[in-house]
Amino acid sequence: MEVRWGCFAGVFLVGLILGFAEISSGGITSSYVRNANLSLDMPLDSDVFRVPPGYNAPQQVHITQGDHEGKGVIVSWVTPDEPGSKTVLYWAENSEFKNSADGFILKYKYFNYTSGYIHHCTIKDLEFDTKYYYEVGIGNTTRQFWFITPPRPGPDVPYTFGLIGDLGQTHDSNRTVTHYELNPTKGQTLLFVGDLSYADDYPFHDNTRWDTWGRFIERSAAYQPWIWTAGNHELDFAPQIGERKPFKPYTHRYHVPYRASGSTSPLWHSIKRASAYIIALSSYSAYGKYTPQYKWLEKELPKVNRTETPWLIVLMHSPMYNSYVHHYMEGETMRVMYEPWFVEYKVDVVFAGHVHAYERSERISNIAYNIVNGLCTPIRDQSAPVYITIGDGGNLEGLVTGMTEPQPSYSAFREHSFGHGILDIKNKTHAHFGWHRNQDGYAVEADSLWLHNRYWNSFKASSVAAL
Repeated sequence: MEVRWGCFAGVFLVGLILGFAEISSGGITSSYVRNANLSLDMPLDSDVFRVPPGYNAPQQVHITQGDHEGKGVIVSWVTPDEPGSKTVLYWAENSEFKNSADGFILKYKYFNYTSGYIHHCTIKDLEFDTKYYYEVGIGNTTRQFWFITPPRPGPDVPYTFGLIGDLGQTHDSNRTVTHYELNPTKGQTLLFVGDLSYADDYPFHDNTRWDTWGRFIERSAAYQPWIWTAGNHELDFAPQIGERKPFKPYTHRYHVPYRASGSTSPLWHSIKRASAYIIALSSYSAYGKYTPQYKWLEKELPKVNRTETPWLIVLMHSPMYNSYVHHYMEGETMRVMYEPWFVEYKVDVVFAGHVHAYERSERISNIAYNIVNGLCTPIRDQSAPVYITIGDGGNLEGLVTGMTEPQPSYSAFREHSFGHGILDIKNKTHAHFGWHRNQDGYAVEADSLWLHNRYWNSFKASSVAAL
């Protein structure tokens, strides 16, 4: 069983027993009450949307991992007026020699909008665990940033991930990003579980809102990789205005190294990072039997070497387990398809968004159900992942407050507040997850959990009996 953070050494045994009684009662619904008003968009003249000074200056700069191992970085940016330079200059912190890499440029049209010049440049064969500076632009509009490559993949390599989903560009969105930036447990890479700009919530899917959002997140995403997962608000499928190609703005703007993991689509892929193996899936692409995503995942899971990357993490947008009224059971078909694999391969944790609230599950599975046998109640399963819904970034649609009652036994903790998560991997056996509510101090965890690695821990049938 999982042990909650904060048990004092002197009462460790009592804490275990009380913790077991607590989770057996069906979990906790937080009593915290926050302002239920809808989130308001930040004004377009807000400093977070500021256009960099100078003609054709690069903007919306962001990075993500550029290969499977962690030695590559994709640098992306937009120039508004003309293509400009497609070259990135980069150098290690203590080096005077500047290297260069050339990228490519894309543009797209969406209804009555024409994008700027979208640059993508992959920097390859970097050194592990090294700080690099990089420059984009030319002349007096050159802009400089930096990033730190991850350590070489290995079983006991500590590493810290941030978690954000369903962000948008409201005042609450800004609070979430600020809260993440100021968290004393510093995230080194951010895992984003879908729904980025919410441009499709504006008239005619106003794509200028993709530009404002790109400038908003630059303060973080230009300095540490954001690992992308596509959500429903990335679909931008709008045949009523002539837009019939799904994911057009998203796939033009946010590139991932999908081919490095043998994927045929940028909507699902995998990477290694330090001691973690991260698989990003697409809830809004075909995932049934024999589809490209299904066949890729079927081959991908057996390839994970848990002696090298012990922590197996899955990202998706629509949660498989959700006890809120909104989006209830929307992830059920993907659960039916993929949950048996998650249990078989001992996935440690599954992060999702979509539901604008926070929820953490027990380790449960429902793989015995076959439609006619009636075995449709999730049961405790120590080989199953913990499912964490963290679609609480702060978007203009506001929080989901309606919950199914009584709280299901699979739900360990739930609260409708905005916030972010921190997954702090300590070694191959232990990692600490904390959820940080925006209204609290930067170091405060409103919910937390010690995760015991599924591969590197053995489990008794009853934790209490074992005491």
